[in-house]
Amino acid sequence: MFAAKPIISTVVLALSVGFSAQSISHANHSIEKSAAAEHRSAKNSARDPYRNPIQTLEFFEVEEDQAVVEIWPGGGWYAEILAPYLMDKGTYYAAHFDPNAGIDFYTRYQKKFVEKMQANPEVYGKAELTAFYPPNKVNTIKGSADRVLTFRNVHNWMKSGFAQEAFNEFYAMLKPGGILGVVEHRAKPGTDLDTMIKSGYVTEAKVRELAEKAGFKLVAASEINANPNDTADHPKGVWTLPPSLRMGDEKRDHYKAIGESDRMTLKFVKPAK
Repeated sequence: MFAAKPIISTVVLALSVGFSAQSISHANHSIEKSAAAEHRSAKNSARDPYRNPIQTLEFFEVEEDQAVVEIWPGGGWYAEILAPYLMDKGTYYAAHFDPNAGIDFYTRYQKKFVEKMQANPEVYGKAELTAFYPPNKVNTIKGSADRVLTFRNVHNWMKSGFAQEAFNEFYAMLKPGGILGVVEHRAKPGTDLDTMIKSGYVTEAKVRELAEKAGFKLVAASEINANPNDTADHPKGVWTLPPSLRMGDEKRDHYKAIGESDRMTLKFVKPAK
């Protein structure tokens, strides 16, 4: 069973997974070792050149003894690295979709994520699974997290109408001095809100607005996940590009040659009191 910690309240999902993680040891772990470990799927590892996990997590100053919350981890791409890295000295919180939100996509992906964790207790046995879906269900890690991380999700919250509330919750989760790390598909400056929602590309100015309104201060911006070949104006938005390739065979080689989307990588801090 996923261990319960005092800083998690009623949003922890009571999941009986039939294993104990007490004997697991991952001494001398590093982000590099976690990223290169055999438990990572070949399909996920193949995307490292676009997602740059080692450099990204180092930029966000993630350390092995921290409490790290990943918001909406989807299929668990980053969980494959973060869960074992944080296993011994820190805590990995997966703030996933709310399976009770009445949205089939959320239910299916959350179920797949749980199955992934159950199938490999030596990697995920000490992970904490919570639900995040403002305003009905929010993560109640209040003032205890060292890091809150989210990868390519801001456009989803904008579409759902709770982007600002999401950033407000991130601020509440973090300790003073804690860091919010955001990776998001990057729109051209001046892109209107409707286009951002439809295309999946968001302007850096919009992300900064949401974060700063919540109380965050921008610490640094990185081009780690930039792709200058991406014009961000495709027929089916960001999903035109790999891995989705929603245009099917139409110009498939062209879109594959572009690669995954151009992405901003922003580091915010919750000011220390």
